[in-house]
Amino acid sequence: MTLVITDIEDDIATLTLNNPALHNPISDMSMVDALVTALSRADADPAVRVIILTGAGKSFSSGGNIRNMLPDSPHSLAHAQPALTPGNYRNGIQRIPLLFEQLQKPVIAAVNGAAMGAGCDLACMCDIRIAARSARFAENFVKLGLIPGDGGAWLLQRAVGYSKAAEMALTGETIDAEGALACGLVSRIVPDSQLLIEARSLASRIAANPPHAVQQTKRLLMQGRQSALATLLETAAAVQALMHTTEEHRAAVEAFNHRQST
Repeated sequence: MTLVITDIEDDIATLTLNNPALHNPISDMSMVDALVTALSRADADPAVRVIILTGAGKSFSSGGNIRNMLPDSPHSLAHAQPALTPGNYRNGIQRIPLLFEQLQKPVIAAVNGAAMGAGCDLACMCDIRIAARSARFAENFVKLGLIPGDGGAWLLQRAVGYSKAAEMALTGETIDAEGALACGLVSRIVPDSQLLIEARSLASRIAANPPHAVQQTKRLLMQGRQSALATLLETAAAVQALMHTTEEHRAAVEAFNHRQST
């Protein structure tokens, strides 16, 4: 079974988590490998300008595979010797958020159905999140006696703020699409039947802009989550010096001036 299906149309790559029978868990090494490979290839493909990430079936992602969660499971991240468990996380699911930090191209999460635990965190890794009306979100690690081992404690509060992240992580309770919109976890809600149509429309509007400007803007937005203002301003000035020399900038300015003069 192909665990991540990649479909490239025009300049948009749609990546679909494809284990619907288990609601697309992302903790198993096979899925980690498949997702990291698919994202890396799409990001490196010069024909791709925007990436959409979604799930097959009724769920975006159930997060961890509960069948493989206990140490006696052959595919568990947990090891019978606790000292070996951190290595399993570093070499497994933690590769996903680290990769997302390196991606140059914008990623849109088209969240269909449940995004639970690491699935909720996966949505938070994306630059933009839109939700089907049936979408549900939960940072529910505590319900299983666990903590967010995939970086969720870092990711979620940057999406919704500390107070809401603490509420979600400490209660483990599920919020619906309306709740996700209210706290800023998603930027819009669309009918289930329109989810991928709306995601592609959004991706197309991003892809219509000069690609280098889009990628550098994404990089600055990501740096801005952690940098002091003075540091970000220095970086922006240096990047802008290069942007002024690009052919895409010249072409855009000349096209604008031509429209103004006609």
